[in-house]
Amino acid sequence: MPQASRRVLPGSPTHLGARWDGLGTNFALFSANAMKVELCLFDSNGRREIDRIALPEYTHEVFHGYFPDVRPGQLYGYRVYGPYAPEAGHRFNPNKLLIDPYALELRGEMRWHDAAFGYRMGSARGDLSFDRRDSASIMPKCVVVDPAVTWGNDIRPNVPWQDTVIYEAHVKGMTALRSELPPQLRGTFAGLADPDVVDHLVKLGVTAVELMPTQSFFNDGHLVDRGLTNYWGYNTIGFFAPATRYISPGAGIHEFKVMVRRLHEAGIEVILDVVYNHTAEGNQNGPTLSFRGIDNASYYVLADDPRYYYDTTGCGNNVNLRHERVLQMVMDSLRYWVQECHVDGFRFDLASTLGRDRDQFDPSAVFFDAIRQDPVLSAVKMIAEPWDTGPGGYQVGNYAPLWAEWNDKYRDNVRAYWKGDDGMAPELASNLLGASNLFEKRGRKPWACVSFVTAHDGFTLMDVVSYNEKHNEANGEDNNDGHSHNLSWNCGVEGETDDTAVLDLRDRMRRNLVATTLLSQGTPMLLMGDEVGRTQNGNNNTYCQDNELNWLQWDGISERDEAFRTFVSNVIRIRRTRSLLGQRKFLHGDTVDDQGTQDVHWLRPSGEAMEQGDWDNGLTRSMAVLLAGAEERLAILFNAHYEPLDFTIPAGFEDGWMVLIDSATGIASPKRAAKVNGNQYRVEGRALVLLETTL
Repeated sequence: MPQASRRVLPGSPTHLGARWDGLGTNFALFSANAMKVELCLFDSNGRREIDRIALPEYTHEVFHGYFPDVRPGQLYGYRVYGPYAPEAGHRFNPNKLLIDPYALELRGEMRWHDAAFGYRMGSARGDLSFDRRDSASIMPKCVVVDPAVTWGNDIRPNVPWQDTVIYEAHVKGMTALRSELPPQLRGTFAGLADPDVVDHLVKLGVTAVELMPTQSFFNDGHLVDRGLTNYWGYNTIGFFAPATRYISPGAGIHEFKVMVRRLHEAGIEVILDVVYNHTAEGNQNGPTLSFRGIDNASYYVLADDPRYYYDTTGCGNNVNLRHERVLQMVMDSLRYWVQECHVDGFRFDLASTLGRDRDQFDPSAVFFDAIRQDPVLSAVKMIAEPWDTGPGGYQVGNYAPLWAEWNDKYRDNVRAYWKGDDGMAPELASNLLGASNLFEKRGRKPWACVSFVTAHDGFTLMDVVSYNEKHNEANGEDNNDGHSHNLSWNCGVEGETDDTAVLDLRDRMRRNLVATTLLSQGTPMLLMGDEVGRTQNGNNNTYCQDNELNWLQWDGISERDEAFRTFVSNVIRIRRTRSLLGQRKFLHGDTVDDQGTQDVHWLRPSGEAMEQGDWDNGLTRSMAVLLAGAEERLAILFNAHYEPLDFTIPAGFEDGWMVLIDSATGIASPKRAAKVNGNQYRVEGRALVLLETTL
């Protein structure tokens, strides 16, 4: 007797994926080169295949069928038939259960086994051989989902770019050590939505949480073999489904949506770090999990010899965004996260690859043009990591309007300045004003420069001031991985110390770095845990460390770090309440009043205007900048020299100056801490001061 699931109608090719309409489910899968597609249905625990049905129709290169008896919660996967001809770019193997590229949810984690590979591991013919083992038992299963959810009165914060302060966070790392949470919620979307966790972000003052990859990804086989984990998640395999490891037991996609709503209620935007440049299938020696087995020649950019892959990501493959159906998948994915999950923006990993025609990067590439003209996506925040590993891949400042960009030059220049390197004054000045030399093109604004001194990739803020060298031994690569050019300074002792003088200096240097970031024009970004002294013990490449090395410590925070958290919070509040620190236009010394006052003015410590010789002098480490508006003046005093220095407040501005920040003493007060007596203010060695006066 045929099973009920065998009732199948032609269905529609219009909407790809498994689409539940309230009566049944339409399945549709694109493949330009396949000959047949089978839908495989599984029991509720995903262990037993209960039915296998060929999709009956093929329209516009889409296999499709409508199943009146398939309901939400049904587990499924695909088997795709076609030529196994790697030398021609085709790697079809129906023995491999494949993930639907449009799956909205996955159930279970992948178990690494040789059966995951389309070729016979160990064969003398390598990837030209053919493996006949069934991979269903080791693969996660796709889930038919009813995406309906009650959003209630959810309101997007819609924080203007010039008011945005980003907090880069990891879903698990944020709450894995939060003892107040039930164990099953630690490290999950629900944990991040916990009121006390949200309250921490609110009190800190950030306006957006940028979550490291949350789309489905697997642990790499080579890491599993070494007892390690893909912690960061830059290895996506499902662009619509949230990573199962961040979903608490028994929950689904709705848990992600609840997290978004809770953050929105607190006025905090959600930005997703997304990886559309490559997938977890890697190069020709990688596993067959989804795209490779569905239509390898369409989904990936192949080399001149189509057996191999063109790769500018360092991860084995490039997603082929020049193919109209692959581009459609990425655009559909982005719109899904915005429209169905209410996210507020995206940060694109290795974004230069998304604009490539092989060796050439084009800021008007089809993907970027598609984003700009899309009425949904053009209205949310778009951030590029503006580089990749290919030729001409470093493109900082070369993206088109609408885009903001991570500015790693800011990180390097600010670190080098406070470390005391020669010749950094011009770079500091440029970056403090939003790096107009890079970003003032085609009507772009200062917010296009995302300013940071730390991010997930590299040292934490505490480690920047505690280590001269990387210490990545825990990664098992003989400390050969990670960047060696860290522009860090250990303040006299490598790593942990009880020396009070060294600890005091490190605190001051931390305050200098974070205050500079938050007082700069542009969009500041902070790294999770920097506000409470999180350390990775000198490891600057913790991609594979799913442990306390990466997790935020909530308990046992020292008095020093509590004081630093207060300092960071107050500096953020100073920024958010002073419009001069987040301006809508680049500053070039334009007049702001009838007296000819300039909107920005650089001064020597003596109070005289900086001249070209000062900028050319590599030993210039001390200077001041005056920011002027119609009713307010701010003065930021920088002294990267090791000795204290008296700064003269210039004539005409000397009355009524108040101290807002002094990194030497730890003062940071949005309400003004103390009045400046006379026309001079002493700035201690390696310190920053912010003064304010109003008219």
